[in-house]
Amino acid sequence: MDLTVAVAVTDGMLNFELALALEVFGSAPAAVDGPWYEVTVCGPRPVGSGRFLLEPDHGLDRLPDAGTVVVPGWADIDRPPPHDLVDAVRAAHEAGARVVSLCTGAFVLAAAGLLDGRRATTHWAHTEELKSRHPLVEVDPDVLYVDHGSVLTSAGKAAAMDLCLHLVRQDRGSGVANAVARRLVVPPHRDGGQAQFVTTPVPAPENHPLADVLPWALERLDQPLTVEDLARRAGMSSRHLTRHFRAVSGTTPLRWLLTQRIRHAQELLETTADSVDSIAAATGMGTATTLRRHFHRTVGVPPDTYRRTFRAAGH
Repeated sequence: MDLTVAVAVTDGMLNFELALALEVFGSAPAAVDGPWYEVTVCGPRPVGSGRFLLEPDHGLDRLPDAGTVVVPGWADIDRPPPHDLVDAVRAAHEAGARVVSLCTGAFVLAAAGLLDGRRATTHWAHTEELKSRHPLVEVDPDVLYVDHGSVLTSAGKAAAMDLCLHLVRQDRGSGVANAVARRLVVPPHRDGGQAQFVTTPVPAPENHPLADVLPWALERLDQPLTVEDLARRAGMSSRHLTRHFRAVSGTTPLRWLLTQRIRHAQELLETTADSVDSIAAATGMGTATTLRRHFHRTVGVPPDTYRRTFRAAGH
């Protein structure tokens, strides 16, 4: 596994997306054993990022040497991306790098032709501009991030963190990604298919309509919970529960439950020697057949393959 990460920078990069990429990939959690990412910053010269001046480690010509190239967004999308940055990102992809854009960094990937014929996203405020400027790109304004394997795009701000944690989860497993999330005090997982934003403001945690039912459900993933069970616990109708779930999490109660069951199964596969039958029971899937079907559809590989992969990687 190539754990080298190159962050491509140019003048006007957004501070938040740039900093979170360096924070996620540049600092290993204390509890994580084994190698961590080797991060370099690549740019044509000292570049300005808001109030800050950043001194790159290497020039843009080093991007093709990295296993992963991260392109943060920048503030002024009205100007075209610099040609040298676009060319370097295209060369990195052609050399086999996994290329990742955060927020408006998608405009760089689109200019390089990497998003043609692909679904992609960016900050919701700029999706129409991306669609207008690059009509061959299938722009999806309603997701947090899109993963095509070698090309990944995220929406803005918090969604950029979600995509970075998604990459850590792919490379090192759910347990390690959760450790990174705990260190950064952020939610450990949000599906890429969730909505970028919700029209109803999320209440403060202590007044949250689901503040009691969510942890209650997480403690009972081994049980065959239904929407009616969750609604009864929350003291509301199933219809009202579904509306609150969509407002808070961007998804339905049953999809949220399935996601939590799959994530719990991933952790058990990584950290225990339990059989797939035992894990199916512990995650409320009932049978190994049901677990394998949902796990393969969600994660992309069967549970046994997932376990072998992360054991081979030293997890």
